Amino acid sequence: MRRHRPASLLLLMLAVACTDASIRVQPVGRVTRQYVDSSRTDWDGRVGRPLVTRVWYPARAGSEESAWTAGVFRFGHSALDAPFANDARRALIVLSHGTGGSAAQLSWLAEALATEGFIVAGVDHHGNTATELTYRLGGFILPGERARDLSVLVDFLMRDSVLGARIDSRRIGAAGFSLGGFSVLALGGAHMPPEEWQRQCAREPNVPWCVLPPEAPFTLRDIDSIRRTDVAFRAAESRGLEFTPDARITAVFAMAPALLPVADTLTLRGISVPVHVLVGDRDAQVPYERTSSVVTTYVRGAQLTRLHGVSHYAFLAECTWRGRIFVRALCASDSVERGVVHARAASEALNFFRTHLRHAN
Repeated sequence: MRRHRPASLLLLMLAVACTDASIRVQPVGRVTRQYVDSSRTDWDGRVGRPLVTRVWYPARAGSEESAWTAGVFRFGHSALDAPFANDARRALIVLSHGTGGSAAQLSWLAEALATEGFIVAGVDHHGNTATELTYRLGGFILPGERARDLSVLVDFLMRDSVLGARIDSRRIGAAGFSLGGFSVLALGGAHMPPEEWQRQCAREPNVPWCVLPPEAPFTLRDIDSIRRTDVAFRAAESRGLEFTPDARITAVFAMAPALLPVADTLTLRGISVPVHVLVGDRDAQVPYERTSSVVTTYVRGAQLTRLHGVSHYAFLAECTWRGRIFVRALCASDSVERGVVHARAASEALNFFRTHLRHAN
C-alpha cells in the first residue's frame, strides 16, 4: 500500500539552496552516498533497497560552510564535499531519524558531533522518509528493517574508498530519535515482534504506542489487507521475527525512543552495551512516565535524562518562518526553545560517546 502526500506538503519539502557563512572553529564537511542494499528488495519488490546516506565529518581548516535549508526546515551549516581535516581514524556514529523524517533532521546533532572529531552517517530509511515521494506502511511499522539499514550502512562505510580509511572500526556508536531511537536500541538487542505489537494494540488501541504518528497516512488496521497482497511486505515482516543486534555497535543514544512499552522485555534485559535515553516530559507520543519505567526496569545500567517542558518534535531541526505558519504541528514551540533542547541533547550525546567510545576495544 502506498499513500501520496498532498502536493502542498511536497512543495514545502523542496530543497532551497542558501548560502550563509557559519562561524565555527572546526568546519564540518558533508557528503552524500547513494548506497543500495542488494540483499533486500525495495517496497515495490525490485531488487535493491536504497540507502541514501548523509555523512558529516571534520573538514579541512578554511573549508567554506553554507546554510542548508530544505522546505520548512533549517539543517545547519556545512561544507559540501569538503576535504577531511586530516587522515586520522575517527569514531563513527550512525544516525536513525524519526518516523517520516530524514537524516537531515538530525543535522544539529551530526554537526555537534563532527565538530568534536566524530564521523556521523545518517540514512534515509526507505518507505519512511520525507525525501521520497511516497510513504509505505512497512516503513512505519517494521523497525527491524531500519536496524538492518544501519548495519548494512556500516558495511558500506567501511568499504567506501574515501570514508573507510578514516573510520576506526573498533569505535562505533548509534543515535536515533523516536522510531529511530528504537531502531538503534535494536542494534543493541531490543526486539519487537510485529504480531505481538498487533496483539497488544488490539487490547489497548488508543494508547500512544498503538497509534501511528500524525504524519503516517495509515493505521494499524491496514496491516491485514496489505499482508494479503504485498509480497515485499510479507518478506520484511518475516525478517522482523529475527533479532537485529550488531556487535560492532558499542554505545547507543536514544532520544524519545518509540515502542518500548510493546518491546520484548527479555531482549531489553539482554542489552549489554551502554545506553543513554532522553525523553521530554511533555511528549504525547512517547510518554515519559511509561517510557522511563520500561528503561529503568529492564535496560540494565541505562542512563535516563528527563527534559522538562519538552515535547516530541523538539528533537526535529529548526523550522523556517514558513514552517511555523504551514506546519505548526511539527514546528510549534515548547516552553523551552528548540535550539536550547538541541544544545542540551548534543551535550549529553557528546559526553556519552566520549566516555564510551574513548578507547578502542
